[in-house]
Amino acid sequence: MSNRQSQSNSFRSALIVDDHPLFCDALSMTLQAVAGIRDISTAATLQDGLDWIRDNDAPDVIVLDLNLPDVNGLDGLIRLHNAVDTPIVIVSSMADNRVISSVIHAGAAGFVPKHSQRDVFRNAFDTLREGRTFVPPGYVLLENKDAKNGDDAVSRLASLTNQQARILQLICEGKLNKQIAYDLSIAETTVKAHVTAIMRKLGVQSRTQAVLIAKETSFGSVLSDRA
Repeated sequence: MSNRQSQSNSFRSALIVDDHPLFCDALSMTLQAVAGIRDISTAATLQDGLDWIRDNDAPDVIVLDLNLPDVNGLDGLIRLHNAVDTPIVIVSSMADNRVISSVIHAGAAGFVPKHSQRDVFRNAFDTLREGRTFVPPGYVLLENKDAKNGDDAVSRLASLTNQQARILQLICEGKLNKQIAYDLSIAETTVKAHVTAIMRKLGVQSRTQAVLIAKETSFGSVLSDRA
């Protein structure tokens, strides 16, 4: 556990972003029981969560699953982190030191393995109330091994705006600027400007290199190992 900037001493509202309705129901009951949160909303996709944030007051805490249908690796966490100044707790079945360390380095306030007992959730929210980052018992934070000039792939990606992160995701899907412009209802010249900014922030010279940087934060290998 490491120090964080002071957070609110209480959590009254939460947004759960997870595509499994039964787990959302169970997690809602857990948050009510261990953290006293009564105002709980849910979203099944990252985009639904972003739309909810756009249309409502920011919740006191966001609980996010990593494996969403419209998310690749840390993309969801980074885009939410850029969209709202709210602590984000990752609740995921992909629980190993590499994954936990990556999400904490990318700005998550804590990580709770998906099938943890209620006491672990209670400890997580108690820790957040104290302004600290929660790492579950038995796990340790790993140092970033990909650091380059004081910066690594995760922190470089975290510097992207929400729109830039979305465009990078579409680039990773193999879409061209014209297709991206159509999907996002923006001008192709605007897409080109964003792509230039993305490459500058990532410190790369081509779209291919940008995709490689994005894949450094992907948990695809973890997912396949657990399939």
